Amino acid sequence: MSDADLIALAEAAGLAPRWRDAFGKMHDVAPEVLRAVLAALGTPAGSDAEVADSRGGLQHEEGPLPPLLTADAGQPIAVPAPAGRFRLTLEDGTRREGRAEPRALLPAIDVPGYHALELGDIRTTLAVAPAHGFLPEDAAPGRKLWGLAVQLYALRRAGDGGIGDFSALRRFVAIAGARGAAAVAISPVHAQFSADADRFSPYAPSSRVMLNVLHADAETIPDAYLPARPEQWAALEAGPMVDWPAAGRLRLAHFRRVFDRFAAAPRAALHEAFDAFRAEQGDLLESHARFEALHAHVFGADATRWNWRDWPEEYRSPDDPAVARFAHTHAREVAFHAFLQFLADRGSAAAQQAARAAGMPIGLISDLAVGTDLGGSHAWSRQDQMLMGLTIGAPPDVLNTQGQNWGITAFSPAGLQRHGYAGFLEMLRAALRHAGGVRIDHAMGLTRLWVVPEGASPQQGAYLRFPSDDLLRLLALESHRHRAVVLGEDLGTVPEGFQDRLGTRGVMGLRVLWFESDDDGFRPPGRWTRRAVAMTSTHDLPTVAGWWSGRDLALREELGLLGDDKAIWFEHENRARDRVRLWEAFRGSRAGLGEVPPPEKPEPAVDAAIRHVGAAGCELALLPVEDALGLPDQPNLPGTLHEHPNWQRRLALPADRVLDDPAVAARLASLAEARQTAEGET
Repeated sequence: MSDADLIALAEAAGLAPRWRDAFGKMHDVAPEVLRAVLAALGTPAGSDAEVADSRGGLQHEEGPLPPLLTADAGQPIAVPAPAGRFRLTLEDGTRREGRAEPRALLPAIDVPGYHALELGDIRTTLAVAPAHGFLPEDAAPGRKLWGLAVQLYALRRAGDGGIGDFSALRRFVAIAGARGAAAVAISPVHAQFSADADRFSPYAPSSRVMLNVLHADAETIPDAYLPARPEQWAALEAGPMVDWPAAGRLRLAHFRRVFDRFAAAPRAALHEAFDAFRAEQGDLLESHARFEALHAHVFGADATRWNWRDWPEEYRSPDDPAVARFAHTHAREVAFHAFLQFLADRGSAAAQQAARAAGMPIGLISDLAVGTDLGGSHAWSRQDQMLMGLTIGAPPDVLNTQGQNWGITAFSPAGLQRHGYAGFLEMLRAALRHAGGVRIDHAMGLTRLWVVPEGASPQQGAYLRFPSDDLLRLLALESHRHRAVVLGEDLGTVPEGFQDRLGTRGVMGLRVLWFESDDDGFRPPGRWTRRAVAMTSTHDLPTVAGWWSGRDLALREELGLLGDDKAIWFEHENRARDRVRLWEAFRGSRAGLGEVPPPEKPEPAVDAAIRHVGAAGCELALLPVEDALGLPDQPNLPGTLHEHPNWQRRLALPADRVLDDPAVAARLASLAEARQTAEGET
């Protein structure tokens, strides 16, 4: 087999045979790696015959027209079909007819939306996108907005049982709005595994279209359905950390008693609301509820069968008649899991309503994880749209010399196109259902993902191309329809020109204080990108107090994450130099005055960082609550699992009092003041 034939097949399948690292050096993907990834994509390439057959199969898949095409409003539309008569039915029922020009060039459509196109005997959906999505300036013209970012599980309220929930969030957005916040960005609230409370990373969910029911609050329904809380409730509530396994199991047991009362009660308005919710959510909800019931049934009987691919054969497809029989036999259990989603949805809706009532022009900003657990309900119910047998991660770079394997999977580009991007749209609409914005984690996934065959090391991967033009158009269209802003996490190695493409489509990248620097030092606020979100830090990075005090370095050194003695010395020397450089930038922006504060006194640096970031000309500024409170510890420490309490730390005060401290109030006031005079580059 010639390498040229293999490379041609790889490129036809969307794989990049070469990739550029963070230093600009090009690397060739080894032939055996290409073959392994191609095999996982369902494109065998183990021999010349397989390469030829696979190439022919890819060409055959192209077909006459895909089920969904995207286009830009106001631009002529190229359709990959022969010229001929066409009929276009717009969403509002308006019809247009005519003849497509050679190479099927249709006249421009000015109306964004999903329109029905008939070209001869061929029918497809035409998604026409606006030039860009909804922006903060659309939500509040003439204002530079600011908001807070919070880990939902960290919020407290009396009676929460040890896990921050939507009721605590409702209280928090009310006080944040009263202080002038335009938005509250929250950690992912994707569905986890009810049968396995030990899995709680918000970025490795079971499903990105359903909610994490542990954030639900049964007290959103009438008291008549509420039993007494368990004795252990208060003890779990008082702890400084979320004990996910204990609190999760206790919460689910409590919810089950709530459901028992609900099911036994005479029909009332709540039953009507539940039935309506179940009907509205349809197959998405039913599939997830069946999965949850099956997972508990199979995994509960045999702990080696956690992954649905290890279940009995008849349960591995949601369409198998055996699954329908199971759902019928276990109808009450399936209904219970649907009821949990009903409770969570009510809580999420109430939180966004509270944000709007508090005067927030944006309100909640949801967080959309880059992938999903291959053993979860989303992969089970949408198998033909997922990358099966592949996980995603990142190639080796300066911080992770061995590369990264995140242990999750994502959508298949080919699968998405075959299904008219149904899975992507389901996911996006779920994220925006009760939110005024969405943060796209690892936004580079809109154009490419590093994919690794299951069981292989992260180095044995390749970049898989995604249909970014289509995805960005759909993102702009859904943003426009939901009147919701879109944030794209674009940190790290980014393909050349991709950030500009995001900005053009209205996707705001993240500009984080630690990375806004060059050879001349830290950038002044006036040089930060306008179409972006200014932040002091993120959940994966040190807080300002932690960075200034060196808490993050001490922790990484303690855990052996900094390397040898020379590397440790180098990191501390760099930090000492960067403190001086950062304070010089603070002095330049008049965010900080006087001498450089010592590491053991980070408070002046926290105050200055907030003023400095607030003065950035970005369209939105988001302040992590950890920095508003001046806390030293970050929510997540990448590279750790059990060594660090990731996704577990709780805030000390209740959600409705957490911003009351005079120092915190002063920081928020200075942020609001800085936003009024913010100016930046385009």
